[in-house]
Amino acid sequence: METADWNEEESYLSIVTAGSPQELKARRTACQQVLLEQLNVIPVEEWMYRVNAMHDQLARTAVHLCEAQMKEAGYGLPPCAYSFIVFGSAGRQEATLWSDQDNGLIVEGELEGDRGSYFEAFGNMLSDVLEAIGYEKCDGRVMCSEPLWRKSLAEWKHQLSDWMEQLEWEPVRYLIIASDMRHVAGSEELSAAWREALHAGFIDNSKLTTAVLRNTVRHKATLNLLGQVLTERFGDNAGGFDVKYGLYIPLVNIVRHLSLLHGIEESSTLKRLEDLAELNQYQHLEEIRRAVLTALRMRVNTPYTVVDGLLASSDYYPGDDLKNKRLRAELRESLLLIRRLHKALQRQLRSAERRQL
Repeated sequence: METADWNEEESYLSIVTAGSPQELKARRTACQQVLLEQLNVIPVEEWMYRVNAMHDQLARTAVHLCEAQMKEAGYGLPPCAYSFIVFGSAGRQEATLWSDQDNGLIVEGELEGDRGSYFEAFGNMLSDVLEAIGYEKCDGRVMCSEPLWRKSLAEWKHQLSDWMEQLEWEPVRYLIIASDMRHVAGSEELSAAWREALHAGFIDNSKLTTAVLRNTVRHKATLNLLGQVLTERFGDNAGGFDVKYGLYIPLVNIVRHLSLLHGIEESSTLKRLEDLAELNQYQHLEEIRRAVLTALRMRVNTPYTVVDGLLASSDYYPGDDLKNKRLRAELRESLLLIRRLHKALQRQLRSAERRQL
């Protein structure tokens, strides 16, 4: 099968030189087409790297376009340093071609007066620019347009500390989202200071790691008592398998929990596994790696629709495709591994909760 060549330098240059959101969307669509032709031809790890490198360059260019639009609107240049950061699958460098927005801002100094006004307008405008080039706004509102995810460094440190102290389901969920943070544009120093504050809060903090573990062990049932794969019974996705929440997210959560426990700062699931392997403390890491690769392959191969050059997917793998014996065996093996790991983590959670009584 012949595919279009991937020239990283040319692809990035075509994105960087876009002069408007409309041009940037067109460049995205062109790069997307090349990547689609390479899907299942090159290893999934390399394919994901290329997809996420494209997303990063699109985001950086969107930031520059937004700065220019702010200047044209009379706001002037940015009044201080700031960092544009991403969370979710983008933070883990595992975004698909149809991933939505998960991002935030870290601002130097205090967000008051003209500075506060500038970055409020900037955050809203940047979210709109990203939407215009094909990134849907996040249903959970994890975006730089939202005050919760747009803060000064001092405010961010206070927010992280607050989430760490509350230890309830919702604050810990926000903290887990935050822990996948990755720097994309602007001041790397601000992002590094933010990351340092996050990981400092986990040092010798057994109550916090227990709270994260409590969130981690909750997952969607994917196997019945006989060990058979459970598919959707009703609705538009009847007969299909929920790859995102049935397979991918449970693996992400398990690896993230172990990484936070050991102060690992990588955000990518595969890179986190590499760092965990160096500790020589855990079995099954190679099995987990294989399961993650299976999850990534299945996730990027779910059916999608194309509207105006942009892709959308339900994240469900169709039932007919699950009839492939090799795929079904890989899926079942991965789900059995997740079940074993969750049982072990549930035992750890019960033990930790008894010690903290």
